[in-house]
Amino acid sequence: MKIIHRITKMIVALMVLLLVACGGENTSGNTSVTGATKPTKKYNWKMTTTWPPNFPVLGEAANKYSEWVEELSNGQIKIKVYGGGELVPALEAFDAVSNGTIEMGSGASYYWAGKTPAAQFFCAVPFGMNSQQLTSWIEVGGGYELWKKTYAQFNLVPYLGGNTGVQMGGWFNREINSVEDFKGLKMRLPGIAGKVLEKAGGAAVLVAGGEIYTSLERGVIDATEWIGPYHDYKMGFHKIAKYYYTPGWHEPGSQMEFFVNKKVHDELPPHLQAVLEAASKRVQVWMLAEFDRQNGIFLDKLVNEEGVQVREFSKETLDVLRTYTDEAIQELIGNDPLSKEVYESYSSFQKRVSKWSEVTEKAYYNKIQKNN
Repeated sequence: MKIIHRITKMIVALMVLLLVACGGENTSGNTSVTGATKPTKKYNWKMTTTWPPNFPVLGEAANKYSEWVEELSNGQIKIKVYGGGELVPALEAFDAVSNGTIEMGSGASYYWAGKTPAAQFFCAVPFGMNSQQLTSWIEVGGGYELWKKTYAQFNLVPYLGGNTGVQMGGWFNREINSVEDFKGLKMRLPGIAGKVLEKAGGAAVLVAGGEIYTSLERGVIDATEWIGPYHDYKMGFHKIAKYYYTPGWHEPGSQMEFFVNKKVHDELPPHLQAVLEAASKRVQVWMLAEFDRQNGIFLDKLVNEEGVQVREFSKETLDVLRTYTDEAIQELIGNDPLSKEVYESYSSFQKRVSKWSEVTEKAYYNKIQKNN
C-alpha cells in the first residue's frame, strides 16, 4: 500500500508540473502561469446617438446592436444606449467619442462633413450607389479601408450601422416643377446634396432629426427630406407640408454607422473586436429589411388614408441637379486630397457595378416588376 501511495503522490506531482509548464491552461482560458484563475474582464460602455431616444428603426438599430454585442460576447461587453441630447447634443456625438468622453456613437457620416469632407462618401452621394452597391464597395471594394483611414485621424474606428435604401425626395410647401423652384428654398438637406441645393439657388440647413417637425412648422425651413413613408408618417410631415416628391436623388442608399473610440477599441482582445463587427453586419441586414417592410405599409397609409399625392421630379429637373452634383463633387475633391482618393475609389466601383445593374435590376424593374 505504501508503494501505491507513493506512486499516486508522484502522479499528482507530475500533473501539477505539467499544468505549470503549459502555462496553467484550463478550459476557461483564464488561468495564469501560477495556476490562479483570473476573472474574465467586463466592458461597460456608453453609446450616444444622433437620433431621439428609441427612435423607430434608427434608434432601434442601436438598441439591437447593444443586445447582439452582449449576446455574442457572452456578457463581456455591455453597451448602454443614449439618444441624442441625453448625454450630449445629437450632432456632438462625433466629438464626444473622438475625445473619449463616450466610448461609442451612432449616426450618419455626412453629418461630419465640416470635420472631414471625405466622410460624406461613406453615407450618401447624390445620383450615387444604392444600398447593395454601397455595401459591396465598403465590404469588398476597398471602401472600408478608406473609411478607417478617414476616421483614424479623429481617433475613431467606424462600423457598418445599417442602410435605409433609396429614400424619398422630400416634403415641400411649394410645387417643384423645375429647378427654378429651388431658388430661395430653405431645406433640411445634409451632405453633398446641400451644396447641390445651393447651386440651384436654395439654402441647405442641417437640422437634427428630432427638430425637423418644429423647424418646418415654424417656417425655419420650407422643405425637408428625411427617409421614407414610415418615418415621414410617424413624424407627421403630411400635416404641415403639402407636396411629397420622389425619387430621392440626393440619397439613393444612405449608409448609417457606428463609431468607436480607437484607443478603447484597440484595447479589446481580437475576439471582442470580431464581436463588434459581427453585430454591425447583423444590423446592416436588419435595417434595410425593416425599412422595406415598414415603408410599404406606410406608403399605403399616406396615399389611401391621408390623401397624400406622390409626385415625381421631372427629368429636366433631375438632369440639372445631376450637373450641379458633378460640379459640387469636383469642387470638393479639388480642395481635399483625401476626398479625391475616396471619390476615385467610389466612382470607379460605381461605374463597374452600374453596368451589371443595367442588364439585371434595371431591366427587371422596367420590364417585369412594374407590370405586376
